[in-house]
Amino acid sequence: MKEYNFPELRVDYEAELAVIIGKGGKNIPEESALDHVFGFCCFNDVSARNIQKTDTSGWFRGKSLDTFGPIGPVVVPREKIADIQNLTVQCRLNGKVVQKASTSQMIFPVARLIHFISSNMSLDAGDIIATGTPSGVGPIRQGDTVEIDIEGIGILKNPVVEE
Repeated sequence: MKEYNFPELRVDYEAELAVIIGKGGKNIPEESALDHVFGFCCFNDVSARNIQKTDTSGWFRGKSLDTFGPIGPVVVPREKIADIQNLTVQCRLNGKVVQKASTSQMIFPVARLIHFISSNMSLDAGDIIATGTPSGVGPIRQGDTVEIDIEGIGILKNPVVEE
């Protein structure tokens, strides 16, 4: 991309659990944070690494380009997930597992994320929280297929198509 002075734009996959807020709030206590969750789904936090690391906008633009952030394929209600901190999250690139971890390994559990975020800004019904990715992120290219697979939720499958 010449306008950024990069020989090429590096775009990466990132498998993440998405949390959909059902009941908004401010300063939500960690102990009751999961009561504010409507449900969960798969999220691919597609990131333009060159922009993310060098742009004055910080991470905002590098994670916000058109077609970035696919989510789905369904929203599973909170009540249908017995333990959100005990699910396998994996990413397959062209059928090969490139990321695999458990939500038990998250740096911050979902309830703590909701508490922290709501201490800085109000959360509204419909807001989406992307919870972070396991190790193993890597580049995607034209023609690749990315699958985000979260136990009990489903598989989000996306082809990579250059604009």
